[in-house]
Amino acid sequence: MSHSQPNFYTDPIEEVKVCTQLKYTGKLEIKSQNKQKWSFYYRFGRIIWATGGTHPHRRWRRLMTKYCPQVNLDKIKLTPEQVAFEYWDYKLLISIYKKEEVEPRQVDAVAKNIVAELLFEVVQQANFSFIRCDRKPKVILNVPINFISTKVFLTRMEREWKAWSDAGLASFSPNLSPVLREQELFKKEINSQLYANLVPLLNGQNTLRDLALKLNYDVLKVASCLTPFVVKQLIEFNKISDLPLPTEAKNKDKTKTSNSISSRKYKQPLIACIDDSLQICKTMEKIITSNEMNFLQIQDTIQALPMLIQHKPDIIFLDLMMPVVNGYEVCSQIRRISEFAKTPVIILTGSDGLFDRIRAKVVGSTDFMTKPIVTDKVMAVIHKYLPKSIVKSNVINKIQKL
Repeated sequence: MSHSQPNFYTDPIEEVKVCTQLKYTGKLEIKSQNKQKWSFYYRFGRIIWATGGTHPHRRWRRLMTKYCPQVNLDKIKLTPEQVAFEYWDYKLLISIYKKEEVEPRQVDAVAKNIVAELLFEVVQQANFSFIRCDRKPKVILNVPINFISTKVFLTRMEREWKAWSDAGLASFSPNLSPVLREQELFKKEINSQLYANLVPLLNGQNTLRDLALKLNYDVLKVASCLTPFVVKQLIEFNKISDLPLPTEAKNKDKTKTSNSISSRKYKQPLIACIDDSLQICKTMEKIITSNEMNFLQIQDTIQALPMLIQHKPDIIFLDLMMPVVNGYEVCSQIRRISEFAKTPVIILTGSDGLFDRIRAKVVGSTDFMTKPIVTDKVMAVIHKYLPKSIVKSNVINKIQKL
């Protein structure tokens, strides 16, 4: 079939098996009730890649460090084209492989361990949350870099989940970060050498999986060793944020300028509008330019991230309901880029439901603005979120258009 096939509140592992039996090619998207999302990419019934879940960038760096130690990860920067894809990690690994910086066995190791970690996350979430699965046959990765059968993945996942659960860790994610609460009491509990080695690592900057890599130890053993101290309240397991994506710095073009986006040296604010409606974009453009500000129109959501990275707007108006990629997903992608961490993102919507507002906040939006688009609303938002000094009218904008 050419369209998405949703299954509500299903067993995700059974759906993974069904896709294998059907020799499915495309994406299997799995979402939990608390809005976590995992994507598994199939080719003829085999899972060749997976994305999403908790800490995608932290996970990618950890596995690259373990299986591709010769690659200098600090020198790698994601291009706007790579960031625009949900599977940026796949694109980046393919790029490194094509440059012959890694061997096929290393690529395979990274791929199969990413899939294994995400399957583990899915089965853990399925124990505490309702799950929805969607098949999207149109999303296909053309370069299979992992040839392990799905059955092997499932056998490994079942073995690891059983061991994790039997150890009393079912409610603890391996993506949690152990933090030392009572340093002096903890010191009395263990020998001095172990204490000296552990204390610098229990600083809230490492997950249990990170610690396993640094200690060259199995993650189950790391968690099992620390759990007794959690019970004694000497250590606590906390959630930790993902690492920011390392994006390429923009090359400044001093020779060419274009329309109202040109000559940012004049400090005029640039206002971006991401909306598939030409009418909405034209209305926004009229309001913005008539108030002597620069305007960036983006109707194609696939090109949204590259254009935002290139032009770096001061504020972003983002439509909620768009084809291909909706506003929630675009907002989530924007917030994964460190340079847009504080950029105001204003959601445009025709409705003002509480659910929409909550979901928009979860993905990192700054505020909501209901349609229809009128001057007073737009300018009130701009004045609210941008410094007054850069919102003032400026005749230089007119000179730029000459």
